[in-house]
Amino acid sequence: MAGKKSSKQAIAKKTTAISEKYTKTAILNDLSESSGLSKKEVGLVLEGLSDIIERHLKKRGAGEFTLPGLLKIKAIKRPARPARKGVPNPFKPGELMDIPKKPASIRVKVLPLKKLKAFAEL
Repeated sequence: MAGKKSSKQAIAKKTTAISEKYTKTAILNDLSESSGLSKKEVGLVLEGLSDIIERHLKKRGAGEFTLPGLLKIKAIKRPARPARKGVPNPFKPGELMDIPKKPASIRVKVLPLKKLKAFAEL
């Protein structure tokens, strides 16, 4: 029970807004100060997180990675589209145009979760 109270207290603490965008170095400095780890250790943690995300999104991976409470990253497969001829041009009425074929591709979609949406509302 004590563990739940301390985690709620950590969430409830007031945080100040950051007016300028952080660089990678600034992020490492801030995380190292708040966690008590060295900058090198924090850098290794971020690299490890990057590797985990990569392995989830790779070709034979799960195709989806969730950072609990914050965001979900999905690899979405888009099928190939065939070429089309004689399609009406939406910008020039009465004129026909040809649309070239498009190969299959994979898109990365990042979805915000409840906690991240709440950050933006505050």
